[in-house]
Amino acid sequence: MFANPLRTLWNNGGAALNGWLSSGGSFTAEIMAAQGYDSLTVDLQHGALDYADALGMFQAMRASGVAPMARVPWLDPGAIMKALDAGAYGVICPMVSSRAEAERFVAAMRYPPLGARSFGPTRVSFAAGSDYAARANGEVLALAMIETAEAVAALDAIVATPGLDGVYVGPADLTLGVTAGRLAPGFDREEPEMLDVIARILAAAKGAGIRAGLHCATPEYAARAIGWGFDLVTLSNDVRLLAAAAGGSVRQTRALMGAPAPSVEGAKGY
Repeated sequence: MFANPLRTLWNNGGAALNGWLSSGGSFTAEIMAAQGYDSLTVDLQHGALDYADALGMFQAMRASGVAPMARVPWLDPGAIMKALDAGAYGVICPMVSSRAEAERFVAAMRYPPLGARSFGPTRVSFAAGSDYAARANGEVLALAMIETAEAVAALDAIVATPGLDGVYVGPADLTLGVTAGRLAPGFDREEPEMLDVIARILAAAKGAGIRAGLHCATPEYAARAIGWGFDLVTLSNDVRLLAAAAGGSVRQTRALMGAPAPSVEGAKGY
């Protein structure tokens, strides 16, 4: 089994730049995998894709050397195990709000005696190596998303869960949860109360000796987060990057032409 690139990077003192795939398609995954990310996460929770898409996307990443990851739809052992069998070297699990949920997540990630993962590495035994079963427990990464008020309240218990490799901050849902909807969801938070919560999560993870990741919208915020001590930062996603590049190209061309920007109606096509 080839070593998990993220574990190698972290063991050498580095921080990971994670790409995010929200649209289904092996070609998109192949393009993103060639851009220099340390890891790529296929979003099976909110992404416009399904398991069959994810399987092909993991195959397209294989030659690049990036760490293939998945965000699963929910704390569902079946979905977690299928993502691992497809080739994910790390799983991000959403809405983990208690120690008991963190324990169930870890159990689904590990083969006995460390967990309850069922054996059936359909693709990954070919992609990772014939010794996958013997080494998988020590290579795959279990990252629990902290994004609810309940999770923040139970933070110390969650980060102390045996076998949990790290936590991953989802700022949008976290903002909705801890502010009871007072603040709109979104990334790159600047509100003092949100910065305080994010700092508390980071400190709790570090205190427990596990890793911490943060979903970011911009390179500037991601670089700040690494400076704070985060071990992994996600840089936007494929959909937003495509929209930003396409929109910027159109605006620049119209400006060079001296043409006015289209109306909202015209931009929508009606």
